[in-house]
Amino acid sequence: MKLSPRDMALAALFAALAAVAAMLSRFFITPYVPFSLVPFVVMLAGGLLGARLGALSMFIYVLLGLVGLPVFETAPFGGPAYVLKPTFGFLLGFIGGAWVTGALAPKQKDPGVIPLLLAMVAGLAVIYLIGLPYLYVILNFYMGKTFSALQIIKIGFLPFIGFDLLKAALAAVLARLVYRRLHGLTGESTGRVR
Repeated sequence: MKLSPRDMALAALFAALAAVAAMLSRFFITPYVPFSLVPFVVMLAGGLLGARLGALSMFIYVLLGLVGLPVFETAPFGGPAYVLKPTFGFLLGFIGGAWVTGALAPKQKDPGVIPLLLAMVAGLAVIYLIGLPYLYVILNFYMGKTFSALQIIKIGFLPFIGFDLLKAALAAVLARLVYRRLHGLTGESTGRVR
């Protein structure tokens, strides 16, 4: 993957935004899955940077945490052992979610909020499709607890989906404002930051 200096800066910027969002989320901890501001950043990364750079920015964020930087939401906040945390699947989902959002986001110069929202909801679905099964496996097979699929949905999906849909709507509105602003400033034929 060949990246320009601008691509590297944008990917690093969104990785840093994800880390800041995770640190802010530490104030909203629940027993198994924290309330998180990171999905908002994930959807913006995919929607504004596109599939490739959006996913790369979230990959960088996850990699920074795995090498030991304290950028994740719950203790120990980083390190390779974090892969055994029940919520690590959501971190993997952020990479896929950013890619899907970017792949489905409209590529016209002035996209509507609804197409952007649909792309962001699809990215959000990917986060849950990766995060919930991982949560199930770690809780049941690593931690030795007994959780049914329905209980996993009750602790990892139902308390958060309403807030996440609100984040998707806010991200869609913000992305559209950025698209329009960039188009007005640059006169380019595409609304993407790229």
